[in-house]
Amino acid sequence: MRSIKVFSGSSHPELAAEICGYLGVELCPAVHRRFSNDNLYIQLRESVREHDVYIVQTFSPPVQDHLFELLMMVDAARDASASRVTAVVPYYSYARSDKKDEPRISIAGRMVADLLKSAGVSRFLTMDLHSAQVHGFFSMPVDHLTAQPVLAGHFGVQELADTIVVTPDIGNAKRASQLARRLGVPLAAGNKRRVADDRVEIDEIVGDVAHRHAIVFDDEIANAGTIVETTRLLRKRHVTGITVACTHPVLSGPAVERLAALDVDQIIAANTVPIAAEKRLPNLRVLSIAPIFGEAIRRINLGESVSAIF
Repeated sequence: MRSIKVFSGSSHPELAAEICGYLGVELCPAVHRRFSNDNLYIQLRESVREHDVYIVQTFSPPVQDHLFELLMMVDAARDASASRVTAVVPYYSYARSDKKDEPRISIAGRMVADLLKSAGVSRFLTMDLHSAQVHGFFSMPVDHLTAQPVLAGHFGVQELADTIVVTPDIGNAKRASQLARRLGVPLAAGNKRRVADDRVEIDEIVGDVAHRHAIVFDDEIANAGTIVETTRLLRKRHVTGITVACTHPVLSGPAVERLAALDVDQIIAANTVPIAAEKRLPNLRVLSIAPIFGEAIRRINLGESVSAIF
């Protein structure tokens, strides 16, 4: 590869180290601390002059701290004469803020994209945006990756007779249909309506799920209200078993308690965000997406096609 430097913010250094392991490079050191007045202090501890720089920072809680830390790291790299600065954000949480569905609100997904551009981001690398149209909010090149090869690889080693992929939301149907095609199984969809941030209603499951094993697939699990409602309906439709799968295991609020109370065989999640030890349920399996990000970075650095990965 050409001259490359990879730095990590404080949100997910374990993932950054895995990506570096795939690339065969050392994770570059950086200093992250706070002054007594709570201001952030960032210093890149290695020269980046004329280097291809990648900064890994996922938007896990506290999101605002991690966002501003990323902005400062990008600004520092730009001012230190990096030839290109790529922000590697596996989970772009503001992708949920993609439209003005209430009066006098901010379309934060677009605003944060503008902030990243102003800070000096040359390229943006992310995975499974909640709303695909958020890709268009960025005025720099964006590589929108997917965790589906890793998820499909996990399920592909199992016997999938009488299995069906179920998406809780029609809006996620395209992504879920891609997974269903990879696995060679049918698709069913829920008719979801969000009542509040922590509560949803699902009126119906469209598709024949009776006497099948259901893989409930969503892009993220926040407070798990959607998963609870979906599994409740599936049990009424006499499924033989349920596996839950997602790309972004945010697991906020009562999510862990809700998932622990569910009668599901397994919960499969990618490691786009860190999962604390107390949130790792016995039936939770975490799959690494570091090879996908590592290969994307390698191809970007060499000027090769990223879409060819998939």
